[in-house]
Amino acid sequence: MKIVVIGGTGLIGSQVVATLKAKGHEVVAASPNSGVNAVTGEGLAQALEGASVVVDVANSPSFADETAMDFFVRAGRNLAAAEKAAGVAHHVALSVVGTERLLDSGYFRAKLAQEELIASADVPWTLVRATQFFEFVAAIAAAAVADGVARATSAAIQPIASADVAAKVAEAALAEPLNGMIEIAGPEKMPLAELVKRYFEGVGEAKEVMTDDTADYFGVVIDDRSLTPEGDAWLSEKRFSDWLAAQPKRAA
Repeated sequence: MKIVVIGGTGLIGSQVVATLKAKGHEVVAASPNSGVNAVTGEGLAQALEGASVVVDVANSPSFADETAMDFFVRAGRNLAAAEKAAGVAHHVALSVVGTERLLDSGYFRAKLAQEELIASADVPWTLVRATQFFEFVAAIAAAAVADGVARATSAAIQPIASADVAAKVAEAALAEPLNGMIEIAGPEKMPLAELVKRYFEGVGEAKEVMTDDTADYFGVVIDDRSLTPEGDAWLSEKRFSDWLAAQPKRAA
């Protein structure tokens, strides 16, 4: 089966590509570097020729409101048109747990617009919503620092290993379309401030971490529901501590 992975050279995409190839499928790792650009439409028709499944794990290069909206809307429309023309039977996309609860953020408004385009595109679909990746925690921790002190909320977060996200996306690509959504998360729910503290300690960086419930998460004030799944979510087994133990330590 031919499967095209949009964003196939990124963190998640490269793992999805490797997993699907190992299962014997013909996989195209599509990205602007390979001449396939979902935002402009360049190379889409050729890449999708003969494809049964399209997996979209591409992300906006910026969290800025207008840039993110332009990226997801243009890519979504171009993919829908190209998939219908090519007779693609299943569109799988990666999104974020809590998207509809974070609409004070332009980025999450753009993700919701992407989800709505997928649901209305008349191509059978499956949406995989994931919590924040372990690999993203460094950026979360860095964003919390001001004047040498990290300030983060006690609101809950439930991060997951990118490898587990990629595995579930690949699994969805080989299954029948749900015309619906599944949510996936890591096994541990913890306060965001605790996650930040554990990260700095784990990489050997001395940093004061203060719990501050007015501190924002990339411009949005969050609560316990914002970044955690509701209902029956699939939970992975790999724990943050195990992942963190394998990360390089900062030089003294």
